Amino acid sequence: MNGGGTTQIGCLCGAVALELRGEPVLQFYCHCDDCQAVSGGAYVAVAIFPADAVTMLRGETSAWTYKSLPRQRCAICGSAVLAEVTALGQIGIGAQRLPAGMFKPQFHIHCRYARNPVVDGLPHYASLPPLFGGSEERVDW
Repeated sequence: MNGGGTTQIGCLCGAVALELRGEPVLQFYCHCDDCQAVSGGAYVAVAIFPADAVTMLRGETSAWTYKSLPRQRCAICGSAVLAEVTALGQIGIGAQRLPAGMFKPQFHIHCRYARNPVVDGLPHYASLPPLFGGSEERVDW
């Protein structure tokens, strides 16, 4: 995808396909306990798109919510497809679904829950950063 173009992504089995228009508005790593629980990992890589930039092209998804974030997964293979950030009118796409080179993380969030701290040159917010209504409080590893 270049500039304002489109990218098609899908689930692991190919039954679900999404079209993403434009570039992500935010890209980050989330270390919250919710993401840890649903992914089975120490953190997840997320690319945020405006909700109107994401179109379902084909397939059926199964909706579910663990704590508070509505998510959708492929009804056939069960792979995670998207998460809805409804309060902000945005859709979170797991970076593992994006083409190689598209994910360019800007920061880490919810680092107070980190199980496997990542040492890199990015800001590490203890909770949510100011642009999500949080604070500048950071962790230093």
